[in-house]
Amino acid sequence: MSKTEIKEINQNRYDFKNKDEYDFKIKKGLTKEIIEEISNQKNDPDWMRAFRLKALQVYNELELPTWGPDLSELDMSEIATYVRPKSHLQNSWEDVPEDIKNTFDKLGIPEAEKTSLAGVGAQYDSEVVYHSMKKELLEQGVVYTDMETAIKEYPDLVKSHFMKCVPVYDHKFVALHGAVWSGGSFVYVPKGVKVDIPLQSYFRLNSPESGQFEHTLIIVDEGASLHFIEGCSAPKYNKVNLHAGCVELYVKDNAYLRYSTIENWSKNMLNLNTKKAIVGKNAKMDWVSGSFGSKISMLYPMSILNGEGGKTEFTGISFAGKGQNLDNGFKVIHNSENTSSVVNAKSISKNGGKCTYRSLVRIGENAKHSKSSVSCESLMLDDISVSDTIPVNDIQTDEVEFSHEAKIGKISDKTIFYLMSRGLSEEDALGLIVRGFAYPISKELPVEYAVEMNNLINLELEGAIG
Repeated sequence: MSKTEIKEINQNRYDFKNKDEYDFKIKKGLTKEIIEEISNQKNDPDWMRAFRLKALQVYNELELPTWGPDLSELDMSEIATYVRPKSHLQNSWEDVPEDIKNTFDKLGIPEAEKTSLAGVGAQYDSEVVYHSMKKELLEQGVVYTDMETAIKEYPDLVKSHFMKCVPVYDHKFVALHGAVWSGGSFVYVPKGVKVDIPLQSYFRLNSPESGQFEHTLIIVDEGASLHFIEGCSAPKYNKVNLHAGCVELYVKDNAYLRYSTIENWSKNMLNLNTKKAIVGKNAKMDWVSGSFGSKISMLYPMSILNGEGGKTEFTGISFAGKGQNLDNGFKVIHNSENTSSVVNAKSISKNGGKCTYRSLVRIGENAKHSKSSVSCESLMLDDISVSDTIPVNDIQTDEVEFSHEAKIGKISDKTIFYLMSRGLSEEDALGLIVRGFAYPISKELPVEYAVEMNNLINLELEGAIG
């Protein structure tokens, strides 16, 4: 074994599982009858029932992607698309059933709520089981609740925004999401309100041979600001699980939104998530992303800069180990003058893992005096891993500033030896290099979540180095 080869790791902190107990689990497959049953279980309004059925029709019309990772092992006839846990939505942590509460205790969610969050939502399988928000935000008119409650209590606001940012025709798995979605979070920040402490939703999938399809809808009104954090994990099973959530973000004029994600799905998960933001005049949308799990990931957050002076920044890292194919990236559309985008993407691969950065930068002919800067860096820890960069840059006007750079490298035995000569062990030397490489991402997170990301990196590097 070479100095830079890493043994596979033990991920017990995230890989524990509860007994597969539930109040209701829909039969496997994807038919009109199954969609109607989900709608009945959710007590959908008529417009949502019709929306689901239309989305199913679109799903059946669209083909699988012909590029990217091979998705042939996904068989929807073997996936249960709705699992209702043995718990109703609770506002008190003590009222959550013991086994579910213990799951989130192990993941550190209650402790994080006490120390660093203004509000928390916790989803288990297909339903949100716990939700809370600080009283002072309620008094300011901030709305933070689960999607099912939002449909009932804010029907006009939800209906006018739901899957308008991410239409069902975008791709096959958006259509699937539109048909079977369940759970997720709804946030509305009124004009001028600054939410200084982050809100967080955490999504935990426990049931085997099932999918999680949460929908997140956030509206940050004019002059308002918000930091929203999303966490995800699941135990490992021998058969495929599917995640096809959807995130829709509306950042109105002069508003600010930061959306941070730490994903640690299990290594049997297909993560086919979709995230998109519409950004108004002089508004800013920041994305911070850490992707450490899933067997296959296809995830490309997108900002659409519709307002003059709109800005977006993406800072992300992927870490692929043995058997993982993480196909991630970022898309930005400049539709107005004086818009700007900054992309800083990093990836780490080891033990034959594959990381792909796939991007799109489109600067339209009306987006004069806009600026875009893209930087991609890849670090391979051995000779059998793979890293690719596949950018598409579509610049339709000459009056712009645009730059793109990509760098791929491997840690050499000489570098490890040099650090060892300064008194570090081989394991500590490798860890120092990798954590330094990831630092630009971790420094963008709140302290508690930077620690969490560093813990995930440590888990990936855990074990003897020969």
